[in-house]
Amino acid sequence: MINFKAKIAETIADVTKINKEELQSYMEIPKDSKNGDYAFPCFRLAKELKKAPPVIASEIKENMKIDSEIIEKVEIVGGYLNFYIHKKLIAQEVLNEIENNENYGKSEIGKGKNIIVEYSSPNIAKPFHIGHLRNTLLGRALYNVYQYLGYHTIGINHLGDYGTQFGKMIEGYKLWGEEYNLEENPIEQLMEIYIRINNLCKEDEQVLENCRENFRLLEEGDKYCVALWNQIKDLSMIEFNRIYNMLGIEFDSLKGEAFYSDKIPEVIDLLEKSGKLEESEGAKIIDLEEKGIHTPCLIQKSNGSSIYASRDLAAILYRARNYDFDKCLYVVAYEQNLHFKQIFEVAKLLGLDEKYTNGLEHISYGMVRLATGKMSTREGTVIKVEELLKEAIQRAKVIITQKNPELEEKEEVAKKVGIGAVIFNDLSGARIKDEIFDWNTILNFQGETGPYIQYTYVRTKSVLEKVNKVPKFKEINLEKIADESSQNIIKLLYHFEETLRQVTNKEEPCILARYLIDLSKAFSNFYNENKIMVDEKELQDARVYLTYSVGKVLKIGAGLLGIQMPNKM
Repeated sequence: MINFKAKIAETIADVTKINKEELQSYMEIPKDSKNGDYAFPCFRLAKELKKAPPVIASEIKENMKIDSEIIEKVEIVGGYLNFYIHKKLIAQEVLNEIENNENYGKSEIGKGKNIIVEYSSPNIAKPFHIGHLRNTLLGRALYNVYQYLGYHTIGINHLGDYGTQFGKMIEGYKLWGEEYNLEENPIEQLMEIYIRINNLCKEDEQVLENCRENFRLLEEGDKYCVALWNQIKDLSMIEFNRIYNMLGIEFDSLKGEAFYSDKIPEVIDLLEKSGKLEESEGAKIIDLEEKGIHTPCLIQKSNGSSIYASRDLAAILYRARNYDFDKCLYVVAYEQNLHFKQIFEVAKLLGLDEKYTNGLEHISYGMVRLATGKMSTREGTVIKVEELLKEAIQRAKVIITQKNPELEEKEEVAKKVGIGAVIFNDLSGARIKDEIFDWNTILNFQGETGPYIQYTYVRTKSVLEKVNKVPKFKEINLEKIADESSQNIIKLLYHFEETLRQVTNKEEPCILARYLIDLSKAFSNFYNENKIMVDEKELQDARVYLTYSVGKVLKIGAGLLGIQMPNKM
């Protein structure tokens, strides 16, 4: 398709002699279509050109060579240049592309680039709760969009399967293992052991020391500790995989922290050679004060045990060598901001090419909190994802039964609607904001929700079922969809690929979620204002084709977020 934004930027560049890519980055899409299809804010050039924005706008308009086959008119409003593209041309570009491209919006802009997305990463021996869900859904959405844009994408589930917490589990099992049967509800039982041992550690420093010693023995390959650790890991993966199957999630790699344990000596050796590794009270640290980070990065504990910083550094080395990544994204809550600042800075001491250290990015997100406060595995205050998904499916089934009691395959539809509601709720807000978990909000089937998008898609399918076939693009009279409600849809369809690029530019899936709501609203407005099944064939064909196009893009976009579309509701 024609890149109208690039064409306009090129035209302005010819007048201002400013880089066209820079100018293109300034371009805006007006919220009100009465202000044109694109707006150029001339105040962005005021400092460089040393002129007032309205003067700059006037001079650009007077001197620019407008391609009249693309741009219908240009207007000055204050310090803005508003550009109006020929309606028929936009419609022709968009609707022709949709017919000829099964994967509309897909591109090759990422060809030859490798993107690692580390996400989900739950701790074994603990329930998979809604805090892990947000991480999992954000990561999966980013993975999907990057892949759709042509990047070679590697999804890594960096399991929390190592550390002092497993020393605690081992100690707890030593003390009370005979009281529990791990063959029945193993995660529930393991969590109970963890809560008990954690409380005991608070009361008795010697017990905590025993836990630390257990982890040291685990790292050294003690048979008892390793056998128990493997059992706990296997039991945990059974639960995790059940949840991943419900969500339709697969990973390219399940290498957790333990995988990197034997690679830590090389990390320590490289850091020693850098001259930056110091001893502090028997531990090994990197002082980062000169980098503006006031907390040193702990690399090795005083008893010789590794810590997650050293395991993360070993993972960076491994991933650089084995995946040659251009970006390595860590989808982890903002509570770990300091940790990632530290390891990204320390990674520069490992002798890696700058390509790798520059490509490290922490994709932070807000915590999921209960209305009563923060969740805590240690305190046993968590909402488990499996229970949440089952409850969502059940509630969806009740609503669907009330609205459409004769619907076939209710179970399958309820599964898509219930899980879709949970996914959309997690992805529809800016990721950095904390999310307050509320059953009433998460399963609200009114307003800007996943079920609303699904219902809009089902409505498009219903329209298409009433016609014998979807007309071909060459059969469409574009003059029949020149009205405002049709044009609003066409413009949104045109911006689909750009929306996906914005998701990756800002690492923000809510941009796509918001787009799907806007497209659904635009179609609802079109549907309410226009009768689609009419006697005039040209008018019906044009409206049917537009309906088909909306359904196609809604399904693609929702699929990238991980939401499945039912054909009926």
